[in-house]
Amino acid sequence: MTGSGGPVTLLIADDDAITRSGLRVLLAAQPGLAVLGEAADGVEAVEQARRLRPDVVLMDVRMPRCDGIEATRQLLAGAADPPKVVMITTFENDGYVTGALGAGASGFVLKRLPVGQIAEAVRVVAAGEAILFPAALRRMVTARPRGSAEALPRAALTAREEEVLRLMATGLSNPEIAEVLTVSTETAKTHVGNVLTKLGAQNRTHAVVIAYESGLVVPGFQAPPGF
Repeated sequence: MTGSGGPVTLLIADDDAITRSGLRVLLAAQPGLAVLGEAADGVEAVEQARRLRPDVVLMDVRMPRCDGIEATRQLLAGAADPPKVVMITTFENDGYVTGALGAGASGFVLKRLPVGQIAEAVRVVAAGEAILFPAALRRMVTARPRGSAEALPRAALTAREEEVLRLMATGLSNPEIAEVLTVSTETAKTHVGNVLTKLGAQNRTHAVVIAYESGLVVPGFQAPPGF
């Protein structure tokens, strides 16, 4: 994997050769990204990722031999220093989103997005954040039953941690959360880490889904003015 200050290294897995080569050319031209290789199916994606050790795997969902969700599960299971995985698909399918999160993916984007947005998703995930296209998150949390905030598996979230979770749900980064709360970025990062641990969440997106499902955050909740 890349060292500090180097480009984010990337493996592209997609069963369509034209899509795969197109993504490689376009993403390789983006600032701060370096494409290490390609894979044509899930089996090859796992093999290539273990050999090349990229920072991020851009993983298609629907592939032969082994789909992207199962490949993600295999790649991340028991690995000491696994790559981050961003799932990419043509289909806005809620089952894919929940399956990807369950397998440990850190992001989920659509192929129809501008290449600059896909590149930014890769950078965000490489930096330790999680990303999910907003329409999918909205559909996920509004289509599933919601309880009360008391249903949160908070053991127990402090009032500040609940506030941090609400800010996470608006898509704010750690530095932006720090600015809203008037604390250091490191303190905000600590709060986010505590929230993930207490909720048993795999990443920020998973934590936000829990927040919506519990009723702590409701659809339409907005970030503070200026963000």
